[in-house]
Amino acid sequence: MRYLPLGVALSLLVLVTGSAGTAGVAVPTDPRAKALVQTGRDMLAHGDIEGATDSFEAALAIDPGNPATYLALGDAARAASMQGKAIHYYREALERDPNNLAALSGEGGAMAEKGALDKAKGNLARLEGLCGRNCPEAQSLAGIIAKGPVARVVSADAVKPDPAVEDN
Repeated sequence: MRYLPLGVALSLLVLVTGSAGTAGVAVPTDPRAKALVQTGRDMLAHGDIEGATDSFEAALAIDPGNPATYLALGDAARAASMQGKAIHYYREALERDPNNLAALSGEGGAMAEKGALDKAKGNLARLEGLCGRNCPEAQSLAGIIAKGPVARVVSADAVKPDPAVEDN
């Protein structure tokens, strides 16, 4: 019983310092990186996926810890129909900002497009828990899940017939 007050005080100290370390303190973003991300978003809106990706990667080189840059890279990868790569970028953004609604929605959308509907529904449940059913991110993800997986397009070069050998 003599050490109870000391134990409580140390527990509170650990609790306070542990929660302060995970509080998600905003890191100032380099203005050059912000400009490159905005330029990339404009390019992506006009359909220039490669140019947008180059711009986002340049922004990432300037400010490697910015979740907005990873989010933008995920959007570009999704626009290029590379859902696996998009999921990777969205997870990088979520690693830096675990409650980023846009990253949760984007990751869930990429999962649904890839065919992992159960995992996408898990993201939707988490989104609804964070912002409710009426937030734009949750509604967008619910619409993507309702559409189901994206059909894969197979080119003619990918499917080549087996040569048949016939006797004359």
